[in-house]
Amino acid sequence: MPSDADLDALLLDAKLSVPQSRPGAVSRAHLIESARTSECRVIGVTAPAGYGKSTLLTEWAHSEDRPVAWVSLDQLDDDPAALITLLASAYARASGSNSDLVATVGGAGLSVLARAAPRLATTLSTSPSPFVLMMDDLHSLQSPNCHDVLTVVLSGIPPGSQLIATSRSEQPHLPKLRATGEALEFSAKDLALDEAGARQIFKEARVAISPELAAAVTQRTEGWPVGLYLAAMIATEGSEPLTISGDDRYVADYLYRESLMRLPEDTQRFLRRTAVVDQLSGPLCDALCGEPGGQEQLRELEASSSFLVPLDRRREWYRYHALFREFLLSELNRVEPDIIMKLHLRAADWYESNGSPALALEHLLQTTERDRSIQSLTALVLTTYQAGQMSTVERWLTTIGDDAIEGYPPLAVLAGWIAALDGKTQAAERWLALVETASFDLTPYDGSASFESARAMLRSIMCPAGPEQAVADADLALEAEPVWSPWRDTALTIAGETYLLAGDVDMAAELFREAIEAAAGRPNADNVVISQSELALLAMDRGRWSEAAETLEPALAEIDELQMHDYPGRPIAFGAAARLAVHHGDLKEADRRLTQAMRRRPTYTYALPGLAVRLRLQLAQVYLTLADRTTARHLLREINDILFHRPALGVLVDRVSAFRDLLAASAQLGATGSSPLSPAELRLLPFLQTHLTIAEIAERLFVSRNTASTEVNSIYRKLGVSSRNEAVEKATTLGLLGG
Repeated sequence: MPSDADLDALLLDAKLSVPQSRPGAVSRAHLIESARTSECRVIGVTAPAGYGKSTLLTEWAHSEDRPVAWVSLDQLDDDPAALITLLASAYARASGSNSDLVATVGGAGLSVLARAAPRLATTLSTSPSPFVLMMDDLHSLQSPNCHDVLTVVLSGIPPGSQLIATSRSEQPHLPKLRATGEALEFSAKDLALDEAGARQIFKEARVAISPELAAAVTQRTEGWPVGLYLAAMIATEGSEPLTISGDDRYVADYLYRESLMRLPEDTQRFLRRTAVVDQLSGPLCDALCGEPGGQEQLRELEASSSFLVPLDRRREWYRYHALFREFLLSELNRVEPDIIMKLHLRAADWYESNGSPALALEHLLQTTERDRSIQSLTALVLTTYQAGQMSTVERWLTTIGDDAIEGYPPLAVLAGWIAALDGKTQAAERWLALVETASFDLTPYDGSASFESARAMLRSIMCPAGPEQAVADADLALEAEPVWSPWRDTALTIAGETYLLAGDVDMAAELFREAIEAAAGRPNADNVVISQSELALLAMDRGRWSEAAETLEPALAEIDELQMHDYPGRPIAFGAAARLAVHHGDLKEADRRLTQAMRRRPTYTYALPGLAVRLRLQLAQVYLTLADRTTARHLLREINDILFHRPALGVLVDRVSAFRDLLAASAQLGATGSSPLSPAELRLLPFLQTHLTIAEIAERLFVSRNTASTEVNSIYRKLGVSSRNEAVEKATTLGLLGG
């Protein structure tokens, strides 16, 4: 049985390994050669199941003299952060360099479209030698966000290199690339076999066939490769190959029953039951079937069937041909419907015991095991979010449903946290209102001491009732969470923030120091960064600049080491670094840090009011020091909007009032600087890298087309450009994209 780390490594290796070629497969060398010599950067292979798309890709990969980066996709990769990590991993493996590439595009709270995708595109565009990036089963990616990311990555494919993707459905990136002559696409018509291909398939099956019969069976199947293969299988049993029929040639039931019904019942049962998982291994099959022999069965099936595809060099992991798996699942539902849920539970048990709780949850969500699903989801939410896989978290929460979340208040607290950290104010407010009236007496699955403590932490950081209540909530959590609690450092950090609102600076500083100590060795580095940044700012307020620099340095190093530039705690650190740089007279460094902080401020909303106002106030003060009163006024307007929703923010209100007076007094000197991009404009900016129209961008952002158009024009005006390409180039130069 593999260790936790081994299983993850094996699954990743399977995704990134070129499948083994199947002896006797009809060669598509002519298509491969035409694609290779086309000088097109992007090749699409688009056809229904059974047309040999993966076979073509595999043949190409094994005949290619350029380095091949291979990615096999499935539905679990339908997350922008997961996708970009896979693509970076594949390229790093193929190129034999860029050992830090995966870390560069990964990290907690990653803004994939704004930072990771441009970074990977830049790496690809500067590749020292041509390469080929192959993506099999692109139709597994249903999320528009994934296709947006892929569009940006495609822009980095340099001349001499190619990206090839197979899909059952239209590939969204192809139409525009075709129009510009940068893409070539093969369809079902191109992949259909002729009579020579039919004769080869029958020859491999050791069935004699006349030229006339080859022509007839090719016509009957319309050159559908899997149809010809099945016709040959039928002929091996002595039946007439022309008996394959059915009004719809893509109806798999009839065709596959011709192959399945000839197998022993125990083999049929093995095939049906193991089809519930995406990838197969001997031990996993043993667990699903409840008996040993899975590895031997897989080896026998591989030798006798074209429907089992080996995924790794050791032949330990396999997958079924997609169309065959669909048929097996339909057979399972027809023959053994009562066992389907048991099979998902067995899969969940196996993945859980082998250290893959996320895959276990995927199967649990297919069952009625609501309590266990809730337990698993509650334990995974924050760690998955911190890995940058926000789409996965949202899919899990959507799948389990609001009723389940509402029925388990600790999970509702986590849903509130996710919404607050992601800047979704309405959702955060809704979940907070729900937990306010909820009760729960058991110990939560997320590791917190109690539901009351978890609720108090969320309520404290969102501060809906002012600093006095926020401090009371923070104290409650501090008392509840023991020193060994995984939430102890979070409770301390929140307490430090609330005591700042209350004006007790000394207590806040002590709490931040305790938070840093409590977080040592724990995965949530965000609390360390926030606490160190706040301590540095307090030192600056007291004129202790050397102490501030010494305190802030490890926070900035932690951000770079863990690639956590886009996680919520980072803007505070960048704002502190900008203030420190101005004090030292390093205006270039100050500008860089200001750009980092400004571009990441949209997630700081009134759902995190103390942090949101304190960040903007720090930035506004720095801009005023630099005589950029325009930007300072803009930030003050954003502060006013936050205070409209959260008017009771303690001493911050007085500090804002004092700054407002200072800014007004400086107005007589005249306005300088240009307006920065607003939070809404920063959210839209990354989409200018894609091929999306203004209307499609508006749909992504859930705003009207007029709103999106206005924001685009405002971006152009503020950046001093007149086109999308110029806007992307200028934003990249300024560090607003890709940095």
